Amino acid sequence: MAEDFLTENNFNNFKTMTMANTILHKAETRGHANHGWLDSYHTFSFANYYNPERMNFGALRVLNDDRIDPGMGFGKHPHDNMEIISIPLSGDLEHKDSMGNVAVIKSGDIQVMSAGTGITHSEYNKNTDRVGKFLQIWVIPNQHNVKPRYDQITLNLQERHNILHQIVSPDSDDDGVWINQNAWFHLGVFDKDFVVEYPVKIEGNGVYAFVIKGQFTILNIDLNLRDGLGITNTNNITIKSTSQDSEILIMEVPMEF
Repeated sequence: MAEDFLTENNFNNFKTMTMANTILHKAETRGHANHGWLDSYHTFSFANYYNPERMNFGALRVLNDDRIDPGMGFGKHPHDNMEIISIPLSGDLEHKDSMGNVAVIKSGDIQVMSAGTGITHSEYNKNTDRVGKFLQIWVIPNQHNVKPRYDQITLNLQERHNILHQIVSPDSDDDGVWINQNAWFHLGVFDKDFVVEYPVKIEGNGVYAFVIKGQFTILNIDLNLRDGLGITNTNNITIKSTSQDSEILIMEVPMEF
């Protein structure tokens, strides 16, 4: 009778599955605020939504899923000592800030602001005939009171097909925009049943996965549209797309900061 055995690869996957800790945030459990012109879902406590069990995931402080009516938006408001990343999903978002930046970001763009010692800015849906949708993400920085900074890049959407495309890192010479934190963000759009591995870059960091479109399975947990999954205590994560053209955002962040 043949003996049962684990290959090195299977053993590593087995260790990952048995050691990893997870926290599942189903889409319908998020905070919700409908202001008429703005319809916003909050994965973590934000504004009038307060949940002491959902203050953050390590250095990931805010993950807002926003829908803005045509021609509407956020008036001038302040920020400080936060790394703010905006990922447009559809429509055009016009940005103005106290540093003199005036820009429009659209699907395929990534915007970052290091608020540092303090900035003010406004954001409006530039389109008058369609809604705008974007993710607003805040990461707690590893340096405080830095000089405020703005950056914006346009990425090739085709580079996200069946690959985790890096969009944020701590290195200004690396792919994507950079922030003042040992964090990495990746976006990918996958065919059904495609499997990809994400190796954690720094031991002790956690990974938060957020489903933008479609369905995925991670660590035997099924994830649907706008579900989020926090993963800690692992060095490698296997991600499987279970529907066609599924899109996912992977955010690796320090758990201690």
